[in-house]
Amino acid sequence: MRRPFFVVVAGGTAGGKSTLARGLVERLDAVLIAHDRYYRDVAVPRGHNYDHPDALDTDRLVSDLDTLAKGQGVGLPVYDFATHTRLEAVDFVHPAPVVLVEGILVLADPRVARLADLTVYVDCPDDLRLVRRIRRDVVDRGRDVDGVLEQYLATVRPMHERFVAPCRGRVDFVMDGTRPPATLVDTLEAVVRARLDARSMG
Repeated sequence: MRRPFFVVVAGGTAGGKSTLARGLVERLDAVLIAHDRYYRDVAVPRGHNYDHPDALDTDRLVSDLDTLAKGQGVGLPVYDFATHTRLEAVDFVHPAPVVLVEGILVLADPRVARLADLTVYVDCPDDLRLVRRIRRDVVDRGRDVDGVLEQYLATVRPMHERFVAPCRGRVDFVMDGTRPPATLVDTLEAVVRARLDARSMG
C-alpha cells in the first residue's frame, strides 16, 4: 500500500475543524485521528490547563502516525472525558489512503507538520467561537456558563493566542470557519482529490 496522504487540520476551539474533518471522512476513504484522544491523565481537573501542548501526549501521536505511514495498523488511545483518564482499551485502525488528523494544537508541534501532505487552518472570529463553545459545553456537556467563561479567560484564550493562532501563517490552506460546513467540506474535498490526482501522476 502506498503511504497514506496525511491531512492535518488545526484551528481554534469551536472553529469548525472537527465538523469539517468528520464530513471529509464521509466523502473519502479516510481514517480520522483526533488529537483529543491523546490527552494525559488529569488527577485534579478543576483549573487544569487543557489548552497547553504539554496536556497532550503528542509523542505518541507522532509515533502512531509514523506507524500508519509505514503501512501498519495501530491502536489509538481512548480518553474518557468523564474521568479525565486514558482507558486501557484502544481503537485499532488500519492505514487508509487518506489520514485526517485534527485538533487545536495539532500543528503546534513541528513534527506533525513535517508528516503532513496538506496542512489546513480553520479560521473563525473569536466571538463566534466563544458563542459556539458556550452552546456546546452547556447543552452537550452539562456545564454552566460561568464555568465555561472562567476557563476561556484563564486558559483557552491565552493559549490560543500563544500556540494556536500562530499556526495560521504556516499552513498550506486557510479556510473560513464562518461558512456553512457543507461548503467547507466540498472545498477541502476538491483540494484533497486534486492533490491525490497530482501525486498519482507524479
